[in-house]
Formats: sequence, C-alpha cells, structure tokens
Amino acid sequence: MKKNNWKIPLYKVSNDSSEIKAVSKVIKRGMDWAIGPEIEELEKSLASYIGTKYCVSFNSGTSAGHAALLSYNLKKNEQVLVPSFSFIATANWPLMVNSEVKFVDIEKENYGMDPSKFEKSISKKTKIVMPIHYAGLPCKINEIKKIAKKNKISLIEDAAESIGSKVNKRNVGTFGELGIFSFAGNKILTSGEGGAIVTNSREKFEKLKLIRSHGRKTVDNYFSSIQTPKYVELGYNWRMSSITAALCIAQLNKIEKLINARRQNAKYYQKKLQKINEIKIHEEPKGYKHVYQLYSIQLPSKIIRDRLSKVLAKKGIMSKIFFDPIHMTKHFTNYKIKQNVMTNTEKISERILSLPMYPELTRSDINEITDVISEFFEKRESN
Repeated sequence: MKKNNWKIPLYKVSNDSSEIKAVSKVIKRGMDWAIGPEIEELEKSLASYIGTKYCVSFNSGTSAGHAALLSYNLKKNEQVLVPSFSFIATANWPLMVNSEVKFVDIEKENYGMDPSKFEKSISKKTKIVMPIHYAGLPCKINEIKKIAKKNKISLIEDAAESIGSKVNKRNVGTFGELGIFSFAGNKILTSGEGGAIVTNSREKFEKLKLIRSHGRKTVDNYFSSIQTPKYVELGYNWRMSSITAALCIAQLNKIEKLINARRQNAKYYQKKLQKINEIKIHEEPKGYKHVYQLYSIQLPSKIIRDRLSKVLAKKGIMSKIFFDPIHMTKHFTNYKIKQNVMTNTEKISERILSLPMYPELTRSDINEITDVISEFFEKRESN
C-alpha cells in the first residue's frame, strides 16, 4: 500500500476553519512571521493548561529534548537513564550533549519505565532519569519521582505523546523539573512540527530561552527592534514560527474535545475487541487518564502480529509498530554500551501493534477494522 493511499490511515490531523483563520491572520499582517505575539500567547496558554509557571516553545519535540539536557550542563561521564521502548530521540538526547545513556526496562501494565528496575540501575554516574508516557498513558511517574528524589536525581518527563493525560487528576509534565511535549503530525495537539518544555523553574526557563535563540538575551523582537542584541552563551535556532504557534493555539482551544473523541473511540475499540482472547488491550489503570495518542494492542507472538498487520494492509487498513527497542538498533549497537537486561521491552516490542486512532475515526471504520481482526483469529482457530 502506497503512502497516503490507505483506506483507513493510522492517523489524520483533526482540523477545521479555526486553524485556517489563525494561520491566515498571521500571513495577512505581512510581518512577524518569526517572533510574533502568537509565541507568547501559546506559551502562556500551554503553561496554564498543563499547570506550570513557565513554558518555552521550540520548532520540534526533538529540539526541545536536546535543549532540556543542554540546560543541565552534563559532563562526559555523567549518565541519563531512559527506556528503550520509545522513539529514538529519547536516547539520542544524552549523546547529543556528550553524556552517557543507559536503558531501563519497562513494566507490563503501562509500558513505561519500571520503577524497581530504575532504582536498581542507579549508580554514582546517574544524574537524570527521563521516563516516557507511552501512547498517551502516563508511566508510574509518582513511584519514579519518589525514587529520583530519594537519590537526588533530576527528573525530566518525555511527555511527547501524552499532552492532557493525568495521574490522579494531575497533568503529566508537572511531576518532573521539566516536561517535554511534541506537536508533530501524529500527536494529540499538532502543528505539523513543533514542541515545548514546561517548568516551574525560573532558572531553567531563562536558560532554555537562551539555548533556543542563539544565546541571545533580549526583551524585544529581534526583527523589529533597533537595540543591539546581547549574546551571552552558545545557542541554536530552535524557535517556533508564528504560523506554527497559531496552529497550536487553534488546536489547544479544542484539545479536550479532541481527547474526548479519542477516548470514545478507544472505548468502542475495547468493546469490539474484548471478546478476542488472543488480544491484550492496553487498559487504563485506576487513577490514570489515557488520551490515546496511539491505540495499541498486544498479540500472542511476533509471527501473529506481523501476519495480522499484513492482513490489515491488504484491506487498506494501516497499522504500525511503536516501538522497536532502541538498544537493538544498528545505531546503538555500534556504541557497544553495556546495558541492563530488557526482557519486557523486547517481549512487548515483538507483540505490540498500533491500530488507527484519530478523532474523526468513525464507528463504521472501527467496525471494519475489528471485523478484519475477528475474521483473522476465526480463520486461525479453524486451521
């Protein structure tokens, strides 16, 4: 199946006239496409929504994560603990700042970093722990935070997939010193590309702004000010554009509607799939709010998973594996890093499959998807 020709794709970007109006407003004014008022508006709105004092926007979630680690001034022999069950950027960030990365296995319920295995992985070199909230479901962040605090380890949340998800009514992104979000094309809130970091630390807020924009310390719009800028340290061009920020604002204004639609679709999926004994559904534990950036199921084996994916593809239904273990990629095996045993990561990665999930997914779409899956298992039983 060729790209973009899927009958039912894995995701679609939810949009309406609000995004068009927001972008048109920026374009029509003929200036401040780079550092317009939308940047500050978005940052204040995101901080308010998440529940933090500060927010710094970036041109991608990857640059946001890179900036997050740069703000700690890590040394070469200092270590960052991350899960291997994640997008590769999570593990690349420590390497980008010339520090060490160490992988920690996941637990079987939330598919997040296992708190007990995190604790066993701590050494004198451990400075930061960076768990992810997989697919829109928070990891066991309270347990991880408690262990990090006891061991004086900084906690950064990789919440790229999970804006709006909660633990005991508290938003992810507020448990650590920093919370990283992504607005890439398949995320809950999307502007095509984009990212942000939220924090309650004024020091980190000011540091991140310098990193984001050439190490330039200024209170004015660089492009419309006659003031001579002050460059105080090394920085990058990781600013979000005003057009991107306008898209984010339009999406943020209806984010709860988008999340509720995903949750309703997940509920219907579960109703249709719960009768199939061979499928393990990624359920929402008590006290956790799952926002379903992905709808992932676990199959009995890699062979069955791969066969089902091919059957779905023949029917024009896209499915995808999120994620293959990072520690097993060619990129990371080349580093020859001594790692922990990754039993759960490797087992779940071989069996996980993400099905189509987006707000506009219809009941008819889900019926078609689940009918194909049911027929697949019925044929297996009869053979």
